[in-house]
Amino acid sequence: MTFLADGTRQIFFKTKYIDPHADPSLFANTPERLKAVIVILVRNSELEKLLPTLKQFEDRWNKKYNYPYVYLNDVPFTEEFIKKTSAMTKAKTYHATIPKEMWSYPSWINQTKAENTRVQMELDNVPYGGLESYYHMCRFNSGFFFRHPLLDEYDYYWRVEPGVEFYCNIDYDPFAFIQKNNISYGFTISLKEVPESIPTLWKITEKFIKKYPQYVSSDNSAKFISDNNMETYNLCHFWSNFEIGDLRFYRSEAYLKYFEFLDKAGGFYYERWGDAPIHSIAAALFLDKSRIHFFNDIGYKHEDFGHCPPEQEVRKSGKCQCDPKTNFDGFQDSCLNQYFSSYI
Repeated sequence: MTFLADGTRQIFFKTKYIDPHADPSLFANTPERLKAVIVILVRNSELEKLLPTLKQFEDRWNKKYNYPYVYLNDVPFTEEFIKKTSAMTKAKTYHATIPKEMWSYPSWINQTKAENTRVQMELDNVPYGGLESYYHMCRFNSGFFFRHPLLDEYDYYWRVEPGVEFYCNIDYDPFAFIQKNNISYGFTISLKEVPESIPTLWKITEKFIKKYPQYVSSDNSAKFISDNNMETYNLCHFWSNFEIGDLRFYRSEAYLKYFEFLDKAGGFYYERWGDAPIHSIAAALFLDKSRIHFFNDIGYKHEDFGHCPPEQEVRKSGKCQCDPKTNFDGFQDSCLNQYFSSYI
């Protein structure tokens, strides 16, 4: 790692980067819109946190494209929530309650054991370890969001969460970009998981691979998730609060089998498995590496972690409001170098 003249960190890698701006067919003046949707899982109490995110997202991108929004909640949305979020866009908006079977304990889970897990996780200071709803959410995002009836008609999704920020204008259609380039999963930030939350996830994954070796791509990104030829998991994952992807990846036989295998193992409740490492491990193993894309040009922030395009010309073009010196990509806990190592 080196530093450029302006103080920004530079990560060196060997891969072919596909520049979305080089293809005029991806811009807003093209009339075609894909079967794509913006998916937001949100509580009623997060409305005031969500509204600034929606305004920024619309101003930076969606006002040019008007892709629809699907809002999901484990309880019914209030009239105030529906009214205010619908007023933020000219696009169609849909609000739905998640079916109970997608947000509750499966029959094989011992709920007393699950409660004991939450108590211990909280004592161990594992983030969100004591929140029962968080465990349901992780399981839902891992295995059910793409099966919600409102998403049945769509092929692509963009996951947005309340409180996130979009630093830069986006002057092309990321959905058209991933379709044209056969990309199934796109990310902006990669980092390491809290090890206490997933003590047996890799062991269970190894059992799955041994049972179903046919699902592992011969051109995979295993170097992203393992530093020692798949002997152990290095905790690297794509941060799933930002995802642009192909829903058909999750609907594939490989992913569905993997989720079912994990679900039966009980780790969503007996540990605190998150959807981010599960999405990431599945993408790294089941997809060809060319089908995973780093959206370097999309400036983004969630909580204390952000991605600011390091190239000055990209920031200028996108009218980015961010400081590349704060870019998480160059910090120790970033996994961007591991991602690029898959191409070496």
